[in-house]
Formats: sequence, C-alpha cells, structure tokens
Amino acid sequence: MPALINPSILSADFANLERDIRAISDADWVHVDVMDNHFVPNLTLGLPVVDRLRQVSPIPLDVHLMIEDADRWAPGYAELGVSSVTFHAEATRDPVGLARRIREIGSRASIGLKPGTAVEPYLELLPEFDQVLVMTVEPGFGGQSFMPDMMPKLRTLRAAAERHGIELWLQVDGGIALDTIGVAAEAGADTFVAGSAVYGAADVESAIAELRAAAAVHAH
Repeated sequence: MPALINPSILSADFANLERDIRAISDADWVHVDVMDNHFVPNLTLGLPVVDRLRQVSPIPLDVHLMIEDADRWAPGYAELGVSSVTFHAEATRDPVGLARRIREIGSRASIGLKPGTAVEPYLELLPEFDQVLVMTVEPGFGGQSFMPDMMPKLRTLRAAAERHGIELWLQVDGGIALDTIGVAAEAGADTFVAGSAVYGAADVESAIAELRAAAAVHAH
C-alpha cells in the first residue's frame, strides 16, 4: 500500500484547530492525540473536542488514545464516527475484546505499543487488529527524538502479518521527519505520524508531499 501521512495536531495551534486541520487537507488522515495526564504526563483533549474536529475535518480522524482504562473509554470515540481508534496495549485488560467492539461500532481498531512493550505477546492476535502503532518515542510530548532501536519491532510485526496473510497497517509515531521516515519505511512501516515536521515547516503542503515521497522510496 502507498505510504500514508498522518500529521499530528499535537503540534498544531490549539486555538486554531479547524484552520490547522484544513491546512493539511492533502494529508491522508489527521492524527489526534488524546492524553489524560495519567497514562502519560500530559493533558490534551477529549470526546467533545474530537467530536467537533470530526465534523470540520476534510480528512478522516486517526484517534490515538493515550489514556488509562481504554476498555471503558475507547468505544465512545468509535461511536463518534472517527475512522480509526488506537488504544494502548498497556491500558487494556482485553485487547481482543476491545478491538472487536471498536470494529463492531464501525471504526478501524488499532493497538499501540510503548517503546518498552514487547511485540511477541501480540503476534498471534494480529488478525484482530487493523493497525499496530509502534511508538518511536516515549508517548506524552511532541518534538522528541526518533528511537531507531524500535525498528526490529516493525520488522517482526511485518513478518508476522505476512505469515498471517493479512493487510495490517503499521504506524510509527514519534520523531518522524525527512531524515527518519525512510528508516521506518524500510523496516515495514506504512503509516507515518508527523507533528513538528509538518506544522513546523514553512510550507505545510510541501512538507507532507516530501515526507510521502521519502517514505515511498524505501517502502517495504
């Protein structure tokens, strides 16, 4: 599949979210980071804001829940009609049950793994998910440095997805920029979250196009 570029509004202007989402209308998805100040040491936004963003966004919402008790809260985001919901492996007691519930409601179900979380316990469960998000920084804040030592995780996941014969999207989030996106693509990622690399650029549209082209060169 072609590389998908999902700019993160964590790097946008929170007083002008509609404007900044419209500015990335030629991206593939808009990545919305929901943080609760418990699972991660930062607080962003929640259900009412995500609902409003969905109403004004020209592209689908890719919601990344960095929250505790995902079993309780994640289905509510799917019920808003967002296109994809990522919950964290570390914040659910029943990842398969939660993924099935999210899919049943009508969203894509994605499981997120923090840098310290091993992929091996999830390899046989991959057909239950539409996407796996491999964090390439510790979640919580934008602008951190990319962790290249997460690449073996991507390779392991890509090989397992091929073994299962499934089309599993592999997303990377954290430190994705022109100098790192190729490394992640080569390791098997196809969906790329970029915050400051897009919103920090002088020309947002060109930044998205350049990231997409750089990923395509190294596509798995």
